[in-house]
Amino acid sequence: MLHQLSWKVGGQQGEGIESTGEIFSMAMNRLGYFLYGYRHFSSRIKGGHTNNKITVRPTEVRSIADDLDILVAFDQETIDVNYKELTTSSIILADAKFNPTNPEDCVAPLYAVPFTEIAAELGTSLMKNMVAIGATAALLNLNEEVFQSVVDEIFGRKGEEVVAKNIEAITRGREAIAEQIGERVGAWELVPADGKRRMFMIGNDAAALGALAAGSRFMAAYPITPASEIMEYMIKKLPLVGGAVIQTEDEIAAATMAIGANYGGVRAFTASAGPGLSLMMEAIGLSGMTEQPLVIFDTQRGGPSTGLPTKQEQSDLMAMIYGTHGEIPKVVIAPSTMEEAFYDTIQAFNIAEELQLPVIVMTDLQLALGKQTVEPFDYSKIEIRRGKIVDTVEVEEGSKEYFKRFENTEDGVSPRVLPGTKGGIHHVTGVEHDETGKPSEATGNRRTQMDKRMRKLAQVRFENPVYVNAPHEEADVLLVGFNSTRGALEEVQEALNAEGLKVNHAHVKLVHPFPAAEMTALMDRAKKVIVVENNATGQLANIMKMNIGGHAKMKSVLKYDGTPFMPRELTNLVKEEM
Repeated sequence: MLHQLSWKVGGQQGEGIESTGEIFSMAMNRLGYFLYGYRHFSSRIKGGHTNNKITVRPTEVRSIADDLDILVAFDQETIDVNYKELTTSSIILADAKFNPTNPEDCVAPLYAVPFTEIAAELGTSLMKNMVAIGATAALLNLNEEVFQSVVDEIFGRKGEEVVAKNIEAITRGREAIAEQIGERVGAWELVPADGKRRMFMIGNDAAALGALAAGSRFMAAYPITPASEIMEYMIKKLPLVGGAVIQTEDEIAAATMAIGANYGGVRAFTASAGPGLSLMMEAIGLSGMTEQPLVIFDTQRGGPSTGLPTKQEQSDLMAMIYGTHGEIPKVVIAPSTMEEAFYDTIQAFNIAEELQLPVIVMTDLQLALGKQTVEPFDYSKIEIRRGKIVDTVEVEEGSKEYFKRFENTEDGVSPRVLPGTKGGIHHVTGVEHDETGKPSEATGNRRTQMDKRMRKLAQVRFENPVYVNAPHEEADVLLVGFNSTRGALEEVQEALNAEGLKVNHAHVKLVHPFPAAEMTALMDRAKKVIVVENNATGQLANIMKMNIGGHAKMKSVLKYDGTPFMPRELTNLVKEEM
């Protein structure tokens, strides 16, 4: 029996590839297995190669497998593009309709299975994906009952006949491949899982649920890959709790509308990707200058310009920290798992309101759209902190004094009133202003207000700014990353420690203000530091050098071809730098 299975389905975009992967994943998840899925797709609605690779284990998994055990192909391109991931113990299940051929140097056998023909016999060729699921089930020694609840859930509303036809398609798929492989039926059977039900979700859903749990009741956004799922989730869920989502005309309007909602007392946010973040820069500056809370999700993708809209990259880091003109306090958070995407989002809303500044939650395409098994969240951990909101203001009868909304305080955070609060009248402007918000260009006032705003960064309360797995007091190497590289780095650390090397791992979660003390302590314990990033210029490494030095011992491992790091690939790259 296998401890890990890697399964991939591929074909042309728009012919059910995603739904095939979804049905397989849901069934395996309900058996209690842990899964990690990653989709390769084109930046178009229909057409172009797409595939979905899913790693399945009875234990936790946070990365994409290097190899491939089962390849389900609905076209020749799927074979030609992916066959090099196969090994001698792998298998290709290809739709007989396109007369599949196996490349000469492919080490895995190919079996042509009449997916489309069987589906057509059952009434519609659209069911070819269910036939492929049946063929997969035979390899894993799974019966139709495993898929019954999934089929009921997906097709139940279409009637019992449709459900029965889909189950029959699975049965026919099992039978078709069994006739060809004989005794190899069940050869890819997995070690049994614990049967426990867990969530199975993408990072965007975890972040959106975190926003909901944080008390957000308004979202303004413009659709963009790979952030749109956050908006889609909130469109479904926010109205259930009295909230609303507005699709704006552009990202400029989205950011300013979210600022306005926060000014009115509603926890509000927006979500976008690199191009949208560029458009939001002036609004982010407005949030900093007017000291209004603002939470922004930036789901990084390949850039610059339109770039690689559907591919992995981590190249917005510098833009998030330094993109605005002028200087404002802001916080940049980088979750690395589904759990962190949920809990760190709640922290983001708390920090935004407590310190009255913009907070950017940085993810990347792999984390945003990668789908994985997640243990149920602990809602008892949720704490809502709204900061210095003043409910009442004492004013003398007939007083015309304005409220000191931007009062120069020791911690830099001024008292905040919501519209309609008696005695809370004040100006709000993006122009430099005095304590009541009235425009002022006086040099002394400028220094006072600037210093006041920047003092906020010293007040950032962020739980666990660095994820640390450092078992060695004196390490040969410290591996450092952020966002979705965590899973691959965890496997690299395990592999190299097993070889006798002393490897520690740190994953930066609070990017700005940078956790210099924590990272300095870890770097001091390592002979070398290797920073792993999906960008061309080593942006995290440069941030580390700016904040803590360590130039001599620091090396970078960079990848910027649009694909994520694979564990074995990354292991070899790290070894080269050691």
